[in-house]
Amino acid sequence: MDSMADPPDVGDSTDEIEAVDFYTRPGCPFSGALSRSMKKWGIPMVRHDIWSDEEAAQQVRRAAKGNETVPTIGIGNVMLVNPHLGEVIEALKVGAPHLVPEGPPNSLWRRATQPFRRG
Repeated sequence: MDSMADPPDVGDSTDEIEAVDFYTRPGCPFSGALSRSMKKWGIPMVRHDIWSDEEAAQQVRRAAKGNETVPTIGIGNVMLVNPHLGEVIEALKVGAPHLVPEGPPNSLWRRATQPFRRG
């Protein structure tokens, strides 16, 4: 998904969203990395452990074509499966603009919002 060019359609934008839903499971290194990035930039989140919350697991399976892929992020009625920070921020711009972090307008911000690239 290239949401940097085309943000996902989040339906009705609302200021009622106070935090993103962060679906994870214990020990997931990808969830840990995204969670740390989101905390660093001040994006509020409510964590849902899909191993201890069956409803959360069902949400993720619906979003991930039957799989339990984490991290999965919920913003309003949009679910982002295994997104990078930039995709989360782009979806926030549409669905919860009041939650968009103010990052420094420099290369650090650009790097933080780009997908991870392996060597």
